[in-house]
Amino acid sequence: MQRSDNLNLNQITIKSRDVKQAVIFYQKLGLRLIVDASPRYVRFECPDGDSTFSISFGTVAKDVSSTLYFEVEDVDRVYKKLTSRGVYFTSEPKDKDWLWRESGLIDPDGHRLILFSAGQNRRYPPWRL
Repeated sequence: MQRSDNLNLNQITIKSRDVKQAVIFYQKLGLRLIVDASPRYVRFECPDGDSTFSISFGTVAKDVSSTLYFEVEDVDRVYKKLTSRGVYFTSEPKDKDWLWRESGLIDPDGHRLILFSAGQNRRYPPWRL
């Protein structure tokens, strides 16, 4: 494996007051559990791509200011599938001014998530430099 000095996002880690409850939620979304050191730490793999997502036990900030974006091919189809599994969304799928289609939800610890579909506009919107 060739090494590079270029940055590549490996994982995002968030805090949870109840890691086991968070596992149930994120598995409903379709993430695959690959490390289980419950109740202090878990790590997931996304079905596509090579980034991972982890959760560690801890105090969650009262004002969670970050938003986690998970890309899907068809927001409407995934929205319907997840609502049938009991996942509650804060917004229905909607076309945005920045040419993405998005739907919002909140995890059990109050972290904001966006499911989105952007096609070519994901990295190459018309206004890109």
